[in-house]
Amino acid sequence: MSYVDGCIFAVPTAKKQEFLNHAKIAGQAFKQAGALEVVECWGDDIPDGEVTSLPMAVKKQDDETVALSWIIWPDKKTRDNGMKTVMSDPRMNETPMPFDGKRMIFGGFEMLLKS
Repeated sequence: MSYVDGCIFAVPTAKKQEFLNHAKIAGQAFKQAGALEVVECWGDDIPDGEVTSLPMAVKKQDDETVALSWIIWPDKKTRDNGMKTVMSDPRMNETPMPFDGKRMIFGGFEMLLKS
């Protein structure tokens, strides 16, 4: 079964186009490193919570939007090797990340079901 990397983060709303430009470059690098699919999503209906929520998790500011990304890999081994390749890819430094990476929540997941 496939392997998935997922992350949630807050992007300054005014930097939506910069985020998209960065995501396109990163997406190309991930695909060339073996990723099957790279998906970037811009928050549209993200409610605030009282105890916990996506905005609270990433410490979203009033001028930011929550974004969600995931990368589907054929397997964990391809992902591990692909991540090493991407992290050393010079294209990743062409455009700076237009968000605070310290507030990004991320992790790798074994896919259990895809329907």
